[in-house]
Amino acid sequence: MSAQPHEGAASYAADDPETALKYAIQHIQGDDRVQIVEGVITPLSPSWGHEKAADKIRNQIASIVSKLGCVTGSGNLDLPGTSNWYVSDVAVVPEGLADAEALTPDQTLLVVENSSDSNEDIDRIVKRRRYAEYGAPLYLLVDRQQRACTLYSAPGNLGYTRTDGPLPFGTPLALPEPFDLELDTSEF
Repeated sequence: MSAQPHEGAASYAADDPETALKYAIQHIQGDDRVQIVEGVITPLSPSWGHEKAADKIRNQIASIVSKLGCVTGSGNLDLPGTSNWYVSDVAVVPEGLADAEALTPDQTLLVVENSSDSNEDIDRIVKRRRYAEYGAPLYLLVDRQQRACTLYSAPGNLGYTRTDGPLPFGTPLALPEPFDLELDTSEF
């Protein structure tokens, strides 16, 4: 009896571990979401405080996101050529790309990560480096442990070349073009 792929399954070469791993985490039974960070599969179970910060950001940028013809979400971000598959807390992407299974960071306008006790170094160091490497134009770190926000911009091969922050919660944070607005960080 020969093994047949599951109906609707994407094909991948058996000798391609990156594709196989990324395929596997997208087909986990149940509602659980996971990401892969430097080859380590990490379940996502954000706290309400974590979700509150993401919601405050979404609400503040909603009208501009709509005018830009974009959507916000916490969708899959693939980093091809690596064993990384991220699920950001908030990403702003063009509406025309929103039906994709996954996007790459350079297809976003903004990526936001809210740090938690369990992932603070991942968000501060690993994801910041990888988002820059893969061309995310703006990376906003909401560091809930340090109670500060940092906006990284102008990605380059060695990381982001511009940094605004860390700014203590309560200090307005300027999001540059195409957003051109000041985020109220007092309720993060």
